[in-house]
Amino acid sequence: MGRRKSKRKPPPKRRAIEKLDVYFNCPFCNHERSCEVKMDRQKSTGMISCGVCMEDYQTNINYLSEPIDVYSDWIDACEQANQ
Repeated sequence: MGRRKSKRKPPPKRRAIEKLDVYFNCPFCNHERSCEVKMDRQKSTGMISCGVCMEDYQTNINYLSEPIDVYSDWIDACEQANQ
């Protein structure tokens, strides 16, 4: 005689956590993925620089900040300077 099948369902599979981008489009030269963000958590600074036109920007960060936050701050500063 065989064993009865279990009625239990398998546990749900976990979704893979996607890494956030550290390369962004440059607002000055419009090259795609040419700006790289470097986060220095010891000094609480985030720096973004374009490899093509050599534009750069530096801002203060906290322990929750991500590279997209540095890029957003840079875009906001560019828009504020243009007004």
